[in-house]
Amino acid sequence: MTTTTEPRWYKSSYSDNGGNCVEVATNLVAPRDVVPVRDSKDPSGPVLTFPAAAFTSFTTSIKAGALGAV
Repeated sequence: MTTTTEPRWYKSSYSDNGGNCVEVATNLVAPRDVVPVRDSKDPSGPVLTFPAAAFTSFTTSIKAGALGAV
């Protein structure tokens, strides 16, 4: 099995909301312990890279409704 170090971007199926979307590359969790995030409208723009544990904590908080309404 070959492990790539290039991000494989994907957008959530919930992102069909008029263009306010982000993409993540979870394939880098195992080899680098990071989750890159970018704006799906600007794929050549900046990428934010989060430690995997911080990204997991963030998404868990969102799912639990702990961050309130936006």
